[in-house]
Amino acid sequence: MTTLQSNILEKHTPSGREEAWRFTPLKRLGGMHDGTATPVLRNSLIAKGDLPSGVTLTRTTITAVTETDDAIVNRIREFTDQGTILEIASNAEVASPIFLGRTPGALDTAEFARVLIKVGTHAKATVIIENTGDTHLAEDLEIQVGPGAHLTLISLQEWGTQTIHAGRHHAIVDRDATFKSIVVTVGGNLVRLLPTVDFIAPGASCDLSGVYFATAGQFFEHRMFVDHKVPNAKSRVNYKGALAGDKAHTVWIGDVFIRAAAEGTDTYELNRNLLLSDGARADSVPNLEIETGEIVGAGHASTTGRFDDEQLFYLMSRGINMEDARRLVVRGFFNEIVSEIGIDEFQDRIMTRIDNELAKAGK
Repeated sequence: MTTLQSNILEKHTPSGREEAWRFTPLKRLGGMHDGTATPVLRNSLIAKGDLPSGVTLTRTTITAVTETDDAIVNRIREFTDQGTILEIASNAEVASPIFLGRTPGALDTAEFARVLIKVGTHAKATVIIENTGDTHLAEDLEIQVGPGAHLTLISLQEWGTQTIHAGRHHAIVDRDATFKSIVVTVGGNLVRLLPTVDFIAPGASCDLSGVYFATAGQFFEHRMFVDHKVPNAKSRVNYKGALAGDKAHTVWIGDVFIRAAAEGTDTYELNRNLLLSDGARADSVPNLEIETGEIVGAGHASTTGRFDDEQLFYLMSRGINMEDARRLVVRGFFNEIVSEIGIDEFQDRIMTRIDNELAKAGK
């Protein structure tokens, strides 16, 4: 190893004492954070079915459009400049969702993946990324939403039990553009996702929603950051999680930064967690940093609690058994966000996966 390589390794290796890493079990990251993983290039992100008119998917050189201090993302960028670009042409209104999927890979290596989604001016589209199977994946996903454009990005983590997935999903939202993200995490050994947003012109808005369900031994971390650096932008964050089983652990961090120039900001973030058994732990930390008082509104809330016994009693008093009552309460808890997907096939599949995980945790 050269001196330069040694310096890079030291510079980008988290110790666990940093705020960004203090909850993450570094030993379970498969070496993605410290350079000991064996990185590989795989063209695992592919279109499922034919692409609509005005949409292209290419494998090519990628130039980063954002900067980051995330250790894993910087290792990806040091390793390769090759990636996948999904481009939606200006003024294209894509009526049907664009489906992308990943094929699983070997567990003795880690896929270092770069993806760029570019949405042209006044374009409108929905992109669905399906992640299934078992793999080790380090992901750098950048999203550019052009002026007046509207993008809905649905990311489904329906991984197998051995998957390690660490990714940053960073959106740059331009003037009068709208970015909506729905993140579902219902599988994997360790999943650490960073959905982040950077507003670059007035009138931009984002809606970050997500659900996660962790069972025994699983670790899921979702760490949001919304940077209000321009006037008259709006953001909403709403994540819900449920935990069941010994050593099930989830982390939700919500950071919103309202800079001095961001007058007229309207923001609110919410996280709710439902503990279904003893031995589970949910960490929830909402944060607001405000540098100007000239805003429409800013707030946050976080709750973590157990099953509502009154709800269970109500259902059981009407002849519903305990197992079905628990399932109905959990479904009701998640339905607000899952229903926003708007596609029955996926909504039913996610709810069925949650039902199965709940049934296994109850045994």
